Amino acid sequence: MTQGERRTPARRTVLGAAGATALGASAALAAGTGTARAAGQDRTPGRGHGYRSLPVPTVIGHRGASGYRPEHTLGSYRHALDLGAHVVEQDLVPTRDGHLVCRHENDITGTTDVADHPEFASRKTTRTVDGTALTGWFTEDFTLAELKTLRAKERIPGTRQENTLYDGRWTVPTFEEVLRWAEEEGRRRGREIWLHVETKHPSYFRSLGLGLEEPLAKLLRRYGRHRANSPVFLQSFEPSSIQRLAKLVDAPGVVLLSGASSRPWDFVEAGDPRTVADLVTPEGLAWIASYAQGIGPTLDLVIPKDASGRLGTPTTLVRDAHAEGLILHPYTHRNENAFLPADFRKGTDPTAYGDAFGALKRYLETGIDGIFSDNPDTALLAAADLAARD
Repeated sequence: MTQGERRTPARRTVLGAAGATALGASAALAAGTGTARAAGQDRTPGRGHGYRSLPVPTVIGHRGASGYRPEHTLGSYRHALDLGAHVVEQDLVPTRDGHLVCRHENDITGTTDVADHPEFASRKTTRTVDGTALTGWFTEDFTLAELKTLRAKERIPGTRQENTLYDGRWTVPTFEEVLRWAEEEGRRRGREIWLHVETKHPSYFRSLGLGLEEPLAKLLRRYGRHRANSPVFLQSFEPSSIQRLAKLVDAPGVVLLSGASSRPWDFVEAGDPRTVADLVTPEGLAWIASYAQGIGPTLDLVIPKDASGRLGTPTTLVRDAHAEGLILHPYTHRNENAFLPADFRKGTDPTAYGDAFGALKRYLETGIDGIFSDNPDTALLAAADLAARD
C-alpha cells in the first residue's frame, strides 16, 4: 500500500468536513464570535480596515496550501483560498537580474526540476547562506528568463507523495505575478486577498547587491499595498529588514522568531549578542513594538515541548505580546505525525495524519491571533470549534 493510499481516507474526511463548514467557520468568526467578540472588534474581512478587520484566529495558508500542492505556486495559493484561508503567504528571493520570485529558499534544488536541465549543470555550486554551506542551484545565479524555463515540484515527496501529481504543472511565480493574481482573485471572489510576504535572507542578498526591501516597496506602491490598512503583512526573521521596510512603506510588519537560543542573522553580522530569548521578554517585545505590529514565533515559543516531545505549559508570550499591542501569528501547523507534538501522533507512520485538531485546540486556546498552516482547511475547522465553545 502506498503512502497515498494510507492517507487518502484521513484527508478525504478532513476535506469533506471543510467543504461543508469552512465557509461557515469564516462567517462565524467574522461575525464576532469567540475571540473576536471578546475583543470587541469588527473582524469582518474585506472592509478595508487593515489587519484588525481579519477574523481571529486568522488562518494563513503557509506557502499556499502546501499540504496539498507544491509550495509557492499559483496552484498552491489558489487552493489555499479555495479551502478558506484568510491570508496566503509568499517568501521572496531575487534573481540575478533583480526580480523578486516566490521560493521558500534561494536554493531551488528540491523545489524545481533544475537538476534535469543539462544546460544549467554548470550552475551547481556551493554557497554559504547565513553561515550554512549549501550545495545546489540558487536563484541569484539565474536570470528571470532562465528561471522561467524551470517547473516547480513537491519539496518533500517522501512525506507528501500525493502532491507529486502536480510536479511540473506550474512555473516559479514572480511576486509581481502574485500581486496581479491577487487583484484578479479579489475581483472574482468579491473580497480583498490578503498576502503575508517574507523577505528571505535579506542581509545575505544585500551583500550581493540584491537588496530585497527597495524592490519590494516599489512593487507594493505600484499595486497600492503600501498603506497601513493595505491587505498585506511584511515579515522577516531579520528585525533590521522590518525596520528598513517601515521607513519605505506603512504596511504592517511582523518579526519572525525561531528557537529561543538562536540569533537573527543580522544580529550575528552586527555583533548584537541578543538571542530570541531576549526578544520575547517584555523589554524585547517593547523594542519590537516600536517599529512592528506583530511577531511570528515558532509554536514552541507559545507552548514548549518536554524532553519526550509532548506539549508542556504555555509560556507568557501571548499575554506579554498583547500587552505591547502586538499580534501573534505563530508557525507552523501541519497534519502529519512527523510534524505534530508526540502526544498528538497516531500510529507509527510519520507521513500519516495524527490528531491535528487536538494539537490545534491547545495552540488556539492560548489566545494567539492567527496561525500558519500547511492545511488551512484543518485550521479553519479547529477555529470554528473554538468559536462554538465560546
